[in-house]
Amino acid sequence: MNYRHAFHAGNFADCMKHALLAWLLRALAAKPTPFRVLDTHAGTGGYDLSAGEAMRTGEWRRGIGRLLDVAEGPLADYVALVRAADGTQGAPAAYPGSPALIRALLRPQDHLLACELHPEDHATLRARFRRDPQVAIHHRDGWEALKALTPFPEKRGLVLVDPPFEQEGEFDRLAQGIALVSHRFRAAIQACWYPIKHRAPVRAFHAALQDSGVRDLVAAELWLREPTDPTRLNGCGLLVANPPWKFEAEGGAILAALLDRLGDGEPGQGWAITRIAEE
Repeated sequence: MNYRHAFHAGNFADCMKHALLAWLLRALAAKPTPFRVLDTHAGTGGYDLSAGEAMRTGEWRRGIGRLLDVAEGPLADYVALVRAADGTQGAPAAYPGSPALIRALLRPQDHLLACELHPEDHATLRARFRRDPQVAIHHRDGWEALKALTPFPEKRGLVLVDPPFEQEGEFDRLAQGIALVSHRFRAAIQACWYPIKHRAPVRAFHAALQDSGVRDLVAAELWLREPTDPTRLNGCGLLVANPPWKFEAEGGAILAALLDRLGDGEPGQGWAITRIAEE
């Protein structure tokens, strides 16, 4: 309950997560039938980059701040969405959270369910979308929502799981959540973010997923330096269950473009798209 994303909004991890999320949502929208999105750890929906929290860390300057001039290539769609967020108040004035990015890509027939447990952040999120009939805001635990709010009546959609990883056992909960949704709602795309500080917890997470029997899993990872220091966020990953066609190729192009812009040439930097389980 102590984590506040305002300190980290627009950093390299947000750029990686949201660029891939935008691609996944575009893939869903390629078919005319309605879809629904569940955002389990939604935050406030938007962040002022001139406010004290963002200014104190300055993380956005080495993240979205390095991408704002991108107008073509694999990152162009994501950057355009960030710049257009909240009308004229997009980056560099503000950075949209995942609910705002998702909402920007919904068609009239689509819906968003957004969960936030922190009371102040929930109130801000509810106020942001209070007159929007396509968005439902829930003050509830995101892990509990995986069972309570799936499957979707539309029978297709995306589940975004983006926990703060400030408590012990988050990798275990994430693996269990992926298995639960896969069992309840096989058609759903799941996009699950995780930190890469050092390799051992990530290897154990991938092994747990393989042991669970869940099929069709791909890990997209970006790291800015060799992930050997457990006290630093050296990189991050997005575990995608049931990825759409071409995700591995086009997701790789997004990661390569991100590393080109966000990497500082530190030893061991890189990216990878790895199939964890076959279809």
